[in-house]
Amino acid sequence: MTDLEKMGQNAQSAAFELGQLGTQKKNNALLNMANALVLNTKKIIDANKEDIANAKKNGIKEAMIDRLLLTPDRINDMSDGLRQVMDLPDPIGKIERGWETVTGLDITQERVPLGVIGMIYEARPNVTVDAAGLCFKAGNAVILRGGKEAINSNIILSETLRSALKDSGITPDAVQLIDDVSHETAQKMMELTDYIDVLIPRGSGKFIKMVVNKAKVPIIETGAGNCHIYVDKGADLEKALKIIINAKVQRPSVCNAAEKVVLHKDIANQFLPKLYSALRANNVEVRGDTLAKAIVPDIVPATDEDWGTEYDDYIIAIKIVDGIDDAIKHINKYNTKHSESIITENYSASRQFMKQIDAAVVYTNASTRFTDGQQFGFGAEIGISTQKLHARGPMGANELTTTKYLVQGDGQIRE
Repeated sequence: MTDLEKMGQNAQSAAFELGQLGTQKKNNALLNMANALVLNTKKIIDANKEDIANAKKNGIKEAMIDRLLLTPDRINDMSDGLRQVMDLPDPIGKIERGWETVTGLDITQERVPLGVIGMIYEARPNVTVDAAGLCFKAGNAVILRGGKEAINSNIILSETLRSALKDSGITPDAVQLIDDVSHETAQKMMELTDYIDVLIPRGSGKFIKMVVNKAKVPIIETGAGNCHIYVDKGADLEKALKIIINAKVQRPSVCNAAEKVVLHKDIANQFLPKLYSALRANNVEVRGDTLAKAIVPDIVPATDEDWGTEYDDYIIAIKIVDGIDDAIKHINKYNTKHSESIITENYSASRQFMKQIDAAVVYTNASTRFTDGQQFGFGAEIGISTQKLHARGPMGANELTTTKYLVQGDGQIRE
């Protein structure tokens, strides 16, 4: 038996144990995990400093280093996320529906854990904590495989969580980390169909596509984010400027950051120069189509490749369109089904956009940065699902469950 198969076997045993735990015991363990993170802040930051130093040495761009960075505030946020998960309703055992058949069978549909979840992700050490907490709340064991950029951070984070589980009288194998970051081991994990029930990838569009193409384990596909903000002719332009700057600049490396702005032609001459100045003041490179460049000559010409690119950086591209129909057509062609927003005071335009845009989350007059499990009230999130089967949008504990039917009879046989 290989090391990975042994981890899988341990995870299955842990999943069986977790499936029997009551809500109170799970919540006590989550509280211990949250407290342990804060108590181990210095150790976690020391390990993270090694990862940051290696990232800088390897020439990783600054926006991506921000994803990797852990600070006392971010560790407190991770701890608070676990406390919020603790306070959520326990999805396990929830009765979805029930009825009696004509033959007298009593049928109920009940929420149960998925079992063993595999998480494969890039340089986001917070995913280690979010995934562990949500999987645990939903009664699942988790096998984690983070990227090499965050390996030192992930090791200390997983050790901290495992120790807290052990202190809570629960098997630490509920949370396991693969510390071999080779591509070969990642490939073997993606083929571990005898042990892993579902695999959830998190990272760049390229990374997720690689996992989808190579995995044999069933996948819940999470979000690359080529997110758009459409500024309609009926927009409050001050509101639009504030929202776009927030959506692009606050954390440009995350999947819910805005990558494209689509402008109605009727407001482009008035709005684009102000938008360009504000973006450049925040060190954002602005690319645009020929119409945008005609209004602001300093705009960098956009290529066809730009429209489908998730930059994860201080770059944005601007498209000018004739109206809302063209905006919707353009966005649906190039988006990644993640998060899209319209800025308008026109109710009809808002409803048309909300109805016709194909994405997991669609906003009116709000930043795409709100697509987040914590912001949606789920505590943490395990990812933003951009597919349509099983789950869509921010995935909390409820999305990490499935159902089974419990049928109570009294000697019935089928005639």
